[in-house]
Amino acid sequence: MFDTLENFRWVLDLLDILLVAFIIYRIILLIKGTRAVQMLVGLAVLLIVYVASQVSGLYTLNWILNNFLSSIILVIVVIFQNDIRRALIHVGRNPFFADLSFREETQVIDELCRGCATLAQRHLGALIVIERETGINDFLEIGVELDAKPSGTLIHSIFHHASPLHDGAIVIQRGRITRAGCFLPLTQDPGVSPQFGTRHRAAIGLTELVDAVVIVVSEETGRIAVVVGGKITRDLEVTTLKKVLNRLLEPRRLRGKKS
Repeated sequence: MFDTLENFRWVLDLLDILLVAFIIYRIILLIKGTRAVQMLVGLAVLLIVYVASQVSGLYTLNWILNNFLSSIILVIVVIFQNDIRRALIHVGRNPFFADLSFREETQVIDELCRGCATLAQRHLGALIVIERETGINDFLEIGVELDAKPSGTLIHSIFHHASPLHDGAIVIQRGRITRAGCFLPLTQDPGVSPQFGTRHRAAIGLTELVDAVVIVVSEETGRIAVVVGGKITRDLEVTTLKKVLNRLLEPRRLRGKKS
């Protein structure tokens, strides 16, 4: 009987270790490539300094760090609030193509690529936000509500210089253009290249907070870029853009599902 309980305890301990390892792994994946990594490094440095001050007898410094680290849970919640919110939202998924058929899925991506190609050719700046799992309504400012099927012609019309909405972003949710002329939060990351303009900074700023995909067309160069997770991929050809959108938006043909 005792041996059975001991073996069962061993299984529970192993399960406990595996669950903790999985949680740590998922956290690393979540913060990979974000400013949260730099913040973790900063906290690690503070912890090393705290231990060193304790060993070397630097009592004042040790007292300050001890009071700071005693509230480490609260500090972590404040510092990583955006990453924690994003992780919690991932529990309830909201696939981009949830309500669309296979044919409609491919049409949306094709029209997005067609519209971006026209804009790039004519050097018309554009900012296209595509919602994925995380809701983005709380991060949008101003904007005009729409309910339109995405098309290259409509996208070109919105971002034409004569349009009153051309300076803002359009938002695509569940395969529909739902808003236009929206302002996005700008990134506060001091490491962002100074050559990036307002559109690129807005795209980076939004994707630092949510898992949206943002397409940016540069008015100056006519080049197309895609921003995800605060990271920007520039100088995309239309064919490459289509492949990137297929991978990021995960239409059913990439998930092995039938239409």
